[in-house]
Amino acid sequence: KIIVGSFMGYLRIYNPHPVKTGDGAQAEDLLLEVHLRDPILQVEVGKFVSGTEMLHLAVLHSRKLCVYSVSGTLGNVEHGNQYQIKLMYEHNLQRTACNMTYGSFGGVKGRDLICIQSMDGMLMVFEQESYAFGRFLPGSLLPGPLAYSSRTDSFITVSSCRQVESYKYQVLAFATDADKRQETEQQKLGSGKRLVVDWTLNIGEQALDICIVSFNQSASSVFVLGERNFFCLKDNGQIRFMKKLDCSPSCFLPYCSVSEGTTNTLIGNHNNMLHIYQDVTLKWATQLPHVPVAVRVGCLHDLKGVIVTLSDNGHLQCSYLGTDPSLFQAPKVESRELNYDELDTELKELQKIIKDVNKSQGVWPITEREDDLKISAMVSPNFDSVSQATDVEVGADLVPSVTVKVTLQNRVGLQKIKLSIYVQPPLVLTCDQFTFEFMGIPRVIQCKFRLPLKLICLPCQPSKTASHKLTIDTNKSPVSLLNLFPGFASQSEDDQVNVMGFRFLGGSRVTLLASKTSQRYRIQSEQFEDLWLITNELIIRLQEYFEKQGIKDFACSFSGSMPLQEYFELIDHHFELRINGEKLEELLSERAVQFRAIQRRLLTRFKDKTPAPLQHLDTLLDGTYKQVIALADAVEENQGNLFQSFTRLKSATHLVILLIGLWQKLSADQIAILEAAFLPLQQDAQELGWEETVDAAISHLLKTCLSKSSKEQALNLSSQLSIPKDTSRLKKHITLLCDRLAKGGRLCLSTDAVAPQTMVMPGGCATIPESDLEERSIEQDSTELFTNHKHLIMETPMPEVSPLQGVSE
Repeated sequence: KIIVGSFMGYLRIYNPHPVKTGDGAQAEDLLLEVHLRDPILQVEVGKFVSGTEMLHLAVLHSRKLCVYSVSGTLGNVEHGNQYQIKLMYEHNLQRTACNMTYGSFGGVKGRDLICIQSMDGMLMVFEQESYAFGRFLPGSLLPGPLAYSSRTDSFITVSSCRQVESYKYQVLAFATDADKRQETEQQKLGSGKRLVVDWTLNIGEQALDICIVSFNQSASSVFVLGERNFFCLKDNGQIRFMKKLDCSPSCFLPYCSVSEGTTNTLIGNHNNMLHIYQDVTLKWATQLPHVPVAVRVGCLHDLKGVIVTLSDNGHLQCSYLGTDPSLFQAPKVESRELNYDELDTELKELQKIIKDVNKSQGVWPITEREDDLKISAMVSPNFDSVSQATDVEVGADLVPSVTVKVTLQNRVGLQKIKLSIYVQPPLVLTCDQFTFEFMGIPRVIQCKFRLPLKLICLPCQPSKTASHKLTIDTNKSPVSLLNLFPGFASQSEDDQVNVMGFRFLGGSRVTLLASKTSQRYRIQSEQFEDLWLITNELIIRLQEYFEKQGIKDFACSFSGSMPLQEYFELIDHHFELRINGEKLEELLSERAVQFRAIQRRLLTRFKDKTPAPLQHLDTLLDGTYKQVIALADAVEENQGNLFQSFTRLKSATHLVILLIGLWQKLSADQIAILEAAFLPLQQDAQELGWEETVDAAISHLLKTCLSKSSKEQALNLSSQLSIPKDTSRLKKHITLLCDRLAKGGRLCLSTDAVAPQTMVMPGGCATIPESDLEERSIEQDSTELFTNHKHLIMETPMPEVSPLQGVSE
């Protein structure tokens, strides 16, 4: 039977039956469940009742020790059996208990005594129904694990001094009584002996558990599980062996080994792993579905070696090492002559079936439509009354927060579903991952949701002057901005608002103007990257507005010159910060090497028996230390600036992609290819940066779908990505990409598609002079990147401003 006690006060007794893979627990596995109200610290089974050698159950609470008898009544069928517990006696404790151990203290026969350790370091010994004595451990500060060795008749614990200590039971019995500890020295000497430790061993770390193993009467071992090591000690405290652990342990259990003179040890860790050691040699490692907090080995239903593990949330699992044996035996077949023609025909039919299934089904098996998992997200129309952004400051503005409700629907109950929610920085989530129990085939589903514009943007007065301006053309009459952006302007008398101002939380301003006479909208701002968010919101809201009006032929276009020069300035600034970061890290590494060299020399001087002058090594050490701190601060500051620059660059990249799509009237698939090429990274790093990755992707497009000849397609591109010397090559490739799109090139994923270059330029778009770009084709040392994923996240227009979309998966 398996007995489990919980901190909620529930005592449960299990008798689990083996089940088939995938089946849940059976109702008859739980024999008994009793709520004892008080939290249960420990349960033990032994001969705790006088006059009988039958086993009884001892339950330790924080202020009480209870001993129960467990009995059962047979029913007509197996699930009709009834079990109950009866309280035999209890001890009310004067001190708060921590743990307990039991055994035949003093060599008594036919009964077990109980020793309880209190939180203040007192050992209380109970001889079944009566209290025997109590003793304080010397120098006790915090209690540690406690075990009893029957061979040496001693108690072994680990003190707060990180020492393993052993106390003889006879010494405890004849030492000074704990109740008289406050008396005078003369009374102490007259009442008993002073408590003296038998032996100690300093292990240098706190202990999680102690276990005494004795497989014969000649010798026993003391196993101690520490925070980083586990130790095997002899009876006298000498180390038999020790093992340094790779992971933080959670529980352990030594048990007998089939090899003579060795001991096996089960060790569970916080990486959901269970390791089996034979002395110090790792013999087996297995994955568990949880972190084990307790482990035991037993025999259940004639199955020996069952490993029982318990998690902190009450998950109980019975398992064993090895695999299920295969009892299937292939039947004998009659020998017959082979007809190879028939086999070839059958093989071709099977290959055709497999090919058709793969085409129609894809990688994952198709499930019934009603079985498919559905996911939806609903954004609250109002902000939270109390903002969850408590530790965020953006100037004098209060940062609001909004609640998003994600709903999962499925006809069949699934378990262990992992829900991940992602937003682009600087947006922050209070929780980005949720995990539920899972069974079944893997399946992935995504949904997008839009966040309210007011989350990062506030209304303000329009600005008449701006450094950067964009004009978006439409084929319909202008719409009042009040209808498009309700809440961002006060309603005028004629309900026609043709100018509106927006202020981001960081302080940047964007002005939106709608023409009264023409079908145009102008967006203007002091910073180029700030234009993207409002431009994108304007187009989306215009499309939604005309869809509600039942107008389906609404379209937007861009006929101005492509703002590549402003875009290139942001690229240069981002690349400059990357180069600066590399230089700072190199300097930091040099100063760190110098600092360690000075430390070694100083240590040599201090160890020298003959005193010698330091020769200003201490001054040099102090100066180098200040340089290391200053360089570390500079690296950290540069990383912050690089993060903000990358956010601005992504916003500007979104704007350039949007304008190219409006300029050349690209389809959604073509825009997705541009996004995959220009936005391949969610985060920037020194090892793999934006510049080399985008240059490789654009080079691949110019080599394949945008190539002018087969000669360009035959170029071999290397697969190594490294930081370039400058950005001139990347800027040339971006310019060449726009030029070939202007001449009629079309984006596709097919490698053999070469678009004709004879398309007439739209009005207002001048041809980009190619000079030597077309002649030089693509350089031989350009790199290649195959990427076909689609980015579903809207970026932030500036580091202080957040994207307005998120993805839940």
